[in-house]
Amino acid sequence: MNRDRQKQQAKEKLTVTEVKMLTENMVKPSSWVETEIKISKVRQLYLFKFTDKLQQRLDELFDKQKGEALTSEESAELAGILELNQIFTLLNAKIIAESNAG
Repeated sequence: MNRDRQKQQAKEKLTVTEVKMLTENMVKPSSWVETEIKISKVRQLYLFKFTDKLQQRLDELFDKQKGEALTSEESAELAGILELNQIFTLLNAKIIAESNAG
């Protein structure tokens, strides 16, 4: 095996290790549900939204990520917030679809 291939495999292994560590350290999305999620009326529907505080934190983490300045803890926090965002986006889409069907 040539040296370039070995270096590439080492990088890939490091990436897998980092992903595993991130998953283990990820902030549980459920920890924000009670305090950082609100229900807002939008065009006669009640949809899930982030509080201003959580939205600002998400924006801060995105900005830091662009500059590649996230710590491992912040990466874990960002992963948790993004998972929560995905969940509520899906729920909101289902609410909207149901309202259009009825």
